[in-house]
Amino acid sequence: MKKRSMCSALGAAFVAAGGLLLAGCTAQADLSAVAAEAARPVQRYDTTQALASNGKVVVAGTQSGAVLVSADNGRSWKREMLGGSSLIGIAACPDGRFIAVDFFRKVWSSDAAGSAWKSVSIEKPRTPLTISCDAKGRWWVAGTGATLSMSADGGANWTVTDLAEDAQLTGIQMVDDTLGYATGEFGVIAQTKDGGASWTRLSPLPDEFYPYATLFVSGARGWASGIAGQILHTTDGGQTWTRQTNASRAPLYRLFLHEGVPHGVGAGGVVARLEGDIWRNLPYPDAAPVFLGAAVSLPEQHAIIVGGPGGLLRVIGTQAAQASSASPALAAH
Repeated sequence: MKKRSMCSALGAAFVAAGGLLLAGCTAQADLSAVAAEAARPVQRYDTTQALASNGKVVVAGTQSGAVLVSADNGRSWKREMLGGSSLIGIAACPDGRFIAVDFFRKVWSSDAAGSAWKSVSIEKPRTPLTISCDAKGRWWVAGTGATLSMSADGGANWTVTDLAEDAQLTGIQMVDDTLGYATGEFGVIAQTKDGGASWTRLSPLPDEFYPYATLFVSGARGWASGIAGQILHTTDGGQTWTRQTNASRAPLYRLFLHEGVPHGVGAGGVVARLEGDIWRNLPYPDAAPVFLGAAVSLPEQHAIIVGGPGGLLRVIGTQAAQASSASPALAAH
């Protein structure tokens, strides 16, 4: 009783003086909630920058170097930290394995379960920004200095192509075994017709267009999204481009195919899809007004997974929205 009275008196005195209670007079902090939060696979500080699926598992890459893997279409996740890394792009290869590009000049690869990650260093581009895997399983990386690199042996050796331009390449995609496109800053666009053995510069995208993302669905048809919600469309393999209306008005940071239809995700929590020649919002409940930096299609689930800041990884059903849309699939064009 005497000890309790003394602590109470001391506490009252310190409160009156605007000070802190003595540590010895307070109960020990309950850190169980903190420990439980730390054990969660998806953390509040996670910013998802890349997503990919091989049809069996989905892999997300974060700014802080965490790899998040889901084997149940995004309902639950497992976490693995790749030390000293920041993952800005992920792609699935034909054999099911994943590759990821690290801002800190590394390329990571895993098995088909999204585990057993290992890295190789990459000398060029100086800062890698995008990655893809072609039908032959070759790795393609592009980035600063208008430089792109290809490895046909799992990163042991690289073939480097310099487009002789002081520009960032933000997109690299092989449409088939021979045809591919690289796009970037100041409207740079290059094409290969021989599987990457040589690259030819095409006429730049109009007005030095800066493409956040590009998507080619054939040798002729492609889209590029850029600043202030601009979207360009080509039907002749990048020789000419025309503007398309983006009714969402949001910049789209990633473009991808979902159930045969081009989709994009971007600023303000926007998920957009192409309907005819117009990009429109795909409505979904409780949309958070944050940027979406990544997305991946789950066609068998009629859903997509989107990722962004604040530990955002969300599954969005699209079946009802698609059924109410008059947008035809690409195959019907």
